[in-house]
Amino acid sequence: MIVFERRMEANAIWTLASFIIAVVAGLAASAVLIASTGANVQEVFGALLQGSVGSPKALATTLVKAAPLILTGLATVIAFRAQIWSIGQEGQVFAGAMGGYLGAQLLAGLPPLLFFPGVLAFGMAAGMGLGWIAAVLRNRFGVNEIISTVMLNYLVVYLLSWLLQGGPWGETGGTVAYHQSPMLPGEAFLPALFGSSRLHTGVLLPFLAAAICALVMSRTPLGYEIRGLGYNPEALRHKGVDIGRTVTVIMMASGALAALAGSIELFGVAHRLRADNLIGLGYAGIIVGMIGGLSPVGTVLAGLFFGGLASGAVYMRVLGDVPASLVPAMQGITLFFFLCAGVLARYRIVMKVAAQ
Repeated sequence: MIVFERRMEANAIWTLASFIIAVVAGLAASAVLIASTGANVQEVFGALLQGSVGSPKALATTLVKAAPLILTGLATVIAFRAQIWSIGQEGQVFAGAMGGYLGAQLLAGLPPLLFFPGVLAFGMAAGMGLGWIAAVLRNRFGVNEIISTVMLNYLVVYLLSWLLQGGPWGETGGTVAYHQSPMLPGEAFLPALFGSSRLHTGVLLPFLAAAICALVMSRTPLGYEIRGLGYNPEALRHKGVDIGRTVTVIMMASGALAALAGSIELFGVAHRLRADNLIGLGYAGIIVGMIGGLSPVGTVLAGLFFGGLASGAVYMRVLGDVPASLVPAMQGITLFFFLCAGVLARYRIVMKVAAQ
């Protein structure tokens, strides 16, 4: 009889082997999916590499695409490690862009050293506000955070829709109203790196945030509380930790990270408020965090991988002649095998003889 036994402690070699197996299995399954469309598998993977890392321009695009995914992935890591199942990253991304846009209106004319930290702070404050609301609903009224954060997602998306479609932030041209805000002035664009037209200074923030998250999680009392809340909240409560306060801090920090993703998309990429630029970044970040094993370093690697997929998607469609829906399918396949790898890393297969 085959049974699964939980490992008392993780085996580093087996964990690494599990994730290597997941990568190989994911690529193999993706190859089968590509072949089923009638496309040449080798050409499609070649186009993917060319579009993601095949040139400095492609590499810059990969980094820009990966930046918001890493941030929303880190937001997932902080919450999920504490077993707080927040699904509010999507709405917090929108809130971050909206808060940043409001900040740009209020802080216009300030020097760049004050303007950019100010507008990013406005955006993060909006995400923290959503996290605080969900925490209050959980702590005071026992509302499950999955329900509250999903409902808040809808509220924020519809609020942005109203603001842009006939609301005070909408762009109009003659008698036509567009579902977007007017373009930000050039001085509100995040500065470019290395003279690139695509790469902006905002791509540095996810790596800084990941380093801070890793430090906080491993070396601070808050990190201990996050891990303790995930492992054994009752033991943490008996130790004298205020669980409600910890939940509030975690959800606000998670909201701030996801909102930062929306802000850097606004000031570094879109340069105007448009919902279609933001859709899916929060939900994709949940996948990135899960594939990254709920660790900051793993999330950075997973975010770069998904950024490469997003960057290479255009090349895959044009050069590989595959449908646009193939990339989300590949992401789902990758998530499935990485989740399986996580189970393999925590359990071992044991053969037992049934008792006579």
